[in-house]
This record gives sequence, structure tokens and C-alpha cells, in this order.
Amino acid sequence: MFRLNNLDKLTKERKRIGRGGDRGGTSGKGHKGQKSRSGVKIRASFEGGQMPLSRRLPKRGFNNSFKKDVRIVSLEVLETKFEAGAIVDRASLVEKGILKGKKSFFVKILGNGELSKNLTVQADMFSKSAIEAIKKAGGTPQLVKEIVSDSSAS
Repeated sequence: MFRLNNLDKLTKERKRIGRGGDRGGTSGKGHKGQKSRSGVKIRASFEGGQMPLSRRLPKRGFNNSFKKDVRIVSLEVLETKFEAGAIVDRASLVEKGILKGKKSFFVKILGNGELSKNLTVQADMFSKSAIEAIKKAGGTPQLVKEIVSDSSAS
């Protein structure tokens, strides 16, 4: 019959160490030493007072936390992948498979190659030669001011 005194416990009973029992005086903790004491937490990298491996190895290099991730696209790629009159922006470059990655990045257009189609190119940065080539072909270069990540674009 279903009664309150017959219900299964929600939490299992904890094993109590050092409170007597059939394990002897040390209760399975060995003899003396730091680990036999209560409340002792030893971090995983602790090597018993020896200089830890993380401090013994030499430190090399530098990680710049302010570095901008800039993806480069040349004009010859735009010439082959886009039709005349198209709008070239970050979303269309990712859609065509020219740029990959889910993190946020800047797009820079470089003036490598020739451009004969009038394209509206929206990017974060342009080289001087790329601006001249786009204008010469009848297109318009447009600077995009904010950085947008692909994962947050909806």
C-alpha cells in the first residue's frame, strides 16, 4: 500500500568515514599525512611540494587578445563568383563558400586581379587599388562599420 513511511528515499545515504565501524582505527584513510585529515582539498596539479610541471616548462610566445580576425577576398574571386549588378556582402560571401567560419570577423577586399563587372561591394576594409578598380568597373564600394558574427545573424 502507498504510504509516506514506505516511500523510497530521494537521496542515498552518504558513506561516513572515520566514525568507527569495521574498518579499524584509520577507517580506510591510511596513517597520518595530509590526505588523512578532514577538509583537505589537493588540486590536480599538486606534486607534493616538487616544482609543478606547468612551472618547470618554458613559456613561449604571446597571445594578443585585441587581434582582429580579418578575412581577405581578392577582386579576381569576385569576378569569377558574382554576376554583374550583384550585391557583395558578408552573407553572400559565406553563402558562395568564399568565406568560412562561425566566429565574428572583418572582411577586407584587396585589388588583386581585374574587375570588369559593376558590383556593389560592402566590406569592413578596402585597399586603395580595390576601391579604384571597383569604381573603374562602374561599381560602388561601401564601408560597413559594425562587426557581425555569423552565429548571431538571423
